[in-house]
Amino acid sequence: MPLRVPFLAVALVLVAAPTFAQVDISGEWGRRIHEDQPHRNPGAELGDYTGLPINAAARQKASSWDASILSLPEHMAKPHPAQYFMRGPGPDMRINKITDPVTQTLIAFTLEGIFGRDDRGIWMDGRPHPPENALHTWSGFSTGQWEGDTLVVTTTHLKEAYIRRTGLMRSDKTTVRTRWRRMGNYLQATVIMYDPVYLSVPYVRSTMMWVFDPAMKMDPYPCEEATETAVPRGQVPHFLPGRSPLPGLDPNLTDRFNTPYQPRLGGAETMYPEYIAKMKTFPKPAKRAAGASEGGQ
Repeated sequence: MPLRVPFLAVALVLVAAPTFAQVDISGEWGRRIHEDQPHRNPGAELGDYTGLPINAAARQKASSWDASILSLPEHMAKPHPAQYFMRGPGPDMRINKITDPVTQTLIAFTLEGIFGRDDRGIWMDGRPHPPENALHTWSGFSTGQWEGDTLVVTTTHLKEAYIRRTGLMRSDKTTVRTRWRRMGNYLQATVIMYDPVYLSVPYVRSTMMWVFDPAMKMDPYPCEEATETAVPRGQVPHFLPGRSPLPGLDPNLTDRFNTPYQPRLGGAETMYPEYIAKMKTFPKPAKRAAGASEGGQ
C-alpha cells in the first residue's frame, strides 16, 4: 500500500503539467516592423514570388493586379486579413482575457489595435466552428487551444484577401493556423496557411514582431474612405495576361541579386534550400530593373 503513494504523486504531476505550461499572453504589445521592410517598400522585387508555394491560378491572378485598384471605394480602408495583419503597418496590439466572472475560467482572448480595427476574438471554451456556408468576415472565426506553452489558433470563414499587398491572394476557403509563443518579453507568431485554391502546399511564415510594454499608449486608428484618384464609373483597374508592368514578371529584367526569371514565378520547389543549386543553372537576364541598384531599396 505505501508504494502506491509515490506513483500517485507522479501521476498527478504528469496530469497537471500541461496546465502549468500555459503562459499569459495578455497585455500591451509594442509592434516592431523590421523583418518585412523590403516587402513594405517594394521596388524591383514587385512580381517576384520566389519562395511562395503558389500554383498557376494564384500566379495568373497576381499577374493581373494593378495597384490602382486600391483607388476604388470598395478597396479603400480594408482591414488587414488574419494572416497578414502582423506583417504590415499599423498600431500596436492589446491582448485581453475574457473570463467567467464566477469560475474565472478562460472563455476567450481578444486582439485589439489591428490595422483597420479588424479586432479578433479567439474562443477558448471548446465551441465548434460554424458550418462552411456561414458568414465569412475579415477576421474570420477563431478557436484556440494550448500545446504546452504555445497557443494554437485555428481560423476559418475568412474573406478572400492578400498574402502580399502586390496581388498575391489566398482564397476564402483558407484555414489559417497561428502559433503564438511568448518568450519572456517577446511574442512570436508562426502562421501556417492551408489554401486548396491558390497554394499547392501549406505556406509557413514566422514573425517576431512584439515587445511587452505595459506602459504603452493605445491610440485610436481611424481609416476612412476618401477620393484619391478619379476612376471612371464601372472601371476596375487590372492588366490582361502578359501585360503586367511588374518588373519581376519581365523575363528580360533582373533584380539587385541578379536572380533568373524562372524562380521568380514561385512554386513549392522554390521554398527549399536545395533549389539554390538549380537556380544557378538558369540564365540570368543582363538588364537590371529600375530601382534594382546594389544599395537596395
